[in-house]
Amino acid sequence: MASQKKQCILVTGGAGFIGTHTVLQLLREYYRVYIIDNLHNSVPEAVERVKVLAGPALSANLHFHVGDLRNKDDLEKVFTQARFDAVIHFAGLKAVGESVEKPFFYYDNNIVGTLNLFELMTKYDCKKMVFSSSATVYGQPKKIPCVEDFQLQAMNPYGRTKLFLEEIARDIQKGDPKWRIVLLRYFNPVGAHESGQIGEDPKGIPNNLMPYIQQVAVGRLPELNVFGNDYPTKDGTAIRDYIHVMDLADGHVAALQKLFNTENIGCIAYNLGTGHGASVLDMVAGFEKASGKKIPIKFCPRRQGDATAVYASTEKAQKELGWKARYGIDEMCRDQWNWASKNPWGYHSQHP
Repeated sequence: MASQKKQCILVTGGAGFIGTHTVLQLLREYYRVYIIDNLHNSVPEAVERVKVLAGPALSANLHFHVGDLRNKDDLEKVFTQARFDAVIHFAGLKAVGESVEKPFFYYDNNIVGTLNLFELMTKYDCKKMVFSSSATVYGQPKKIPCVEDFQLQAMNPYGRTKLFLEEIARDIQKGDPKWRIVLLRYFNPVGAHESGQIGEDPKGIPNNLMPYIQQVAVGRLPELNVFGNDYPTKDGTAIRDYIHVMDLADGHVAALQKLFNTENIGCIAYNLGTGHGASVLDMVAGFEKASGKKIPIKFCPRRQGDATAVYASTEKAQKELGWKARYGIDEMCRDQWNWASKNPWGYHSQHP
């Protein structure tokens, strides 16, 4: 099997957190993989570590290009290097707060970059895409769990870029039925590869809960800011659906197989989550248990645009992709702590 070359996949944003874990799983399934990443929120070291984890034979199928989707010449260079069978599109900015402060930056990066990608895919006749969408397209859902056919609404510029791109994808597919597009709406990705060699390494102050907790645990930050302890939930903190990044990576492989095997898939959305909600304090408790460290907490006012409780209905992905999350909070926290304790400064060997 090892000698059999599978399809060739372009992974945009493949040096990032979810990108690296997905690229590793693709290599292990014998796909050939090209990454394009502008390194805005990632580092080349992450790709090097993926190669080490994959081993010499499989990593020979990995090619890495530094480039920006907003620059058509960068994209053109990559598309002339190989004939791609499909694209997994991760590249995009993803911080809610930053998007409120810098909406133009988000629309330019996420929407213009993706339009360029669609244009080049059309030019080179590569019409299969797995798109990295987000649970933010549900806004503040009227009921939970979130089902794929809910009315969509976004509460901030980041969420709107995902919502608009979903709509654009649907229009492109309607205009040319040869397109096959899977929209994956992720809930809250956490954890790390079990080796502790790759994980989430945000630049600057983390926007997401788990990297923030992790940086408090290793002494990089003094305390965890918890935004809102007056929500109508069991402990007053917001509830989210946290999903292990390796489950998420496997979800992309399942979506890719679906694209290759289903003729008239059209443009279809799937939730990737566990189907269970966990509060902020549940995750703190899980991390304290995994790390044996006390996480000091400071309660702050709620953030504008944050929903009370959001978690996924996962039946559709289970039924149609044959995919289901396997890991719970214990494994998420264990693997996140393993990565943090081995790499307290992320991919830098010391304080950068």
